[in-house]
Amino acid sequence: MSRTNLARYRMGRAEEIVKEAEDSFKQGHFSLAVNRSYYAMFTSAKALLALKELDSSKHSGVISLFNRHLVKTGIFPERIGKFLPKAKDMREEADYRDFVKITQEDAKKQIDNAEKFVEEAERTLLRIMENAER
Repeated sequence: MSRTNLARYRMGRAEEIVKEAEDSFKQGHFSLAVNRSYYAMFTSAKALLALKELDSSKHSGVISLFNRHLVKTGIFPERIGKFLPKAKDMREEADYRDFVKITQEDAKKQIDNAEKFVEEAERTLLRIMENAER
């Protein structure tokens, strides 16, 4: 499979995961909405890394590579790039810590951030592919 096909596949999957986050939110499953929001961002970050033939088996590795090769180089906006590690922290709290209550507001903010992140990742993906064709 080519890196372009892999990147497109992952981006499509990220968009599906955003919808899963929205569905979870509508059903009142706020922790699950936070989980899915993070995975939407994570998957779209992996899509962009695929274009650069980079990957990691660890979440922290993916985030580090994403920051080093896409955010710090100015390819992906830093303001939006910051959503990813914050989402990871909230997802880990929601999934693994005892007595953590994810509020409706927490979940809504994460979904909004995921939508912005995935939309920006899609624009970035298209821009990188367009520049590669030149």
